[in-house]
Amino acid sequence: MNPITNPAVSLFAALALLGGCASVSHRIEQPVEVPEPVPQMTEDSHYEATIERGPEYIDALRAEPAPQRPLVIEGKSERGDQRELASKGFVRIGNGRYATDDAQALREALDLGSRVGADQVWLYHDYPSDDGESTPTRLLAAYYVRFKLLFGATFRNLTAKERESLQLEGGVQIGSVVGGTPASQANLMSGDYVVAVNGMAVADRKQFQEFLSAAAGKAVTLKVIRNQQRADRVVRLGAMPVAIKDP
Repeated sequence: MNPITNPAVSLFAALALLGGCASVSHRIEQPVEVPEPVPQMTEDSHYEATIERGPEYIDALRAEPAPQRPLVIEGKSERGDQRELASKGFVRIGNGRYATDDAQALREALDLGSRVGADQVWLYHDYPSDDGESTPTRLLAAYYVRFKLLFGATFRNLTAKERESLQLEGGVQIGSVVGGTPASQANLMSGDYVVAVNGMAVADRKQFQEFLSAAAGKAVTLKVIRNQQRADRVVRLGAMPVAIKDP
């Protein structure tokens, strides 16, 4: 994926638009409150929201604060790009559709990207309109925001020896932890054992995944064993917004 490189690049110049390991503790981290979901709203007639979540909800779950100006990228295959971006945690929050592909449309599309808090703007040219008319929409701007991963760590079932040593009937052990994710921010570390979620015992890897998926976008309390000591960790799980429609 490369930044914008087609002839439209010259428009940007003219428009000046591109501008350690912690010890075990029994402290319980406070969960982050996520606002109630409300529809996205904008007075821009070119904008079409693709998720049913407003800016406060989006900001609460984004991986990083919104940039002053989003990264602008020339798209190749709209759906192919979307699939690849989804695998990296990017959610398409909306589209900007313009009947012309000129300096004015480009300026409006990028300004809209900043106003909706997009991390990236993907541009598609000569994009056909959905209404079936012969006149195409000359420019489509797809707006993406990168959301926190649901959990951000790998985990595995406990071995029979581990269960016997810890005197447990089930649980999982944390493997790799990705920095900046919910698991990392909750001070989970590789080697930790998770034995309960919100007071409910974890039987195995499959059940732990089910617990996490069911609580997406919420705070969960994990009972963790580290160095033979038990502690509670409150994890603010990431979430994927509910789509209004498949763009």
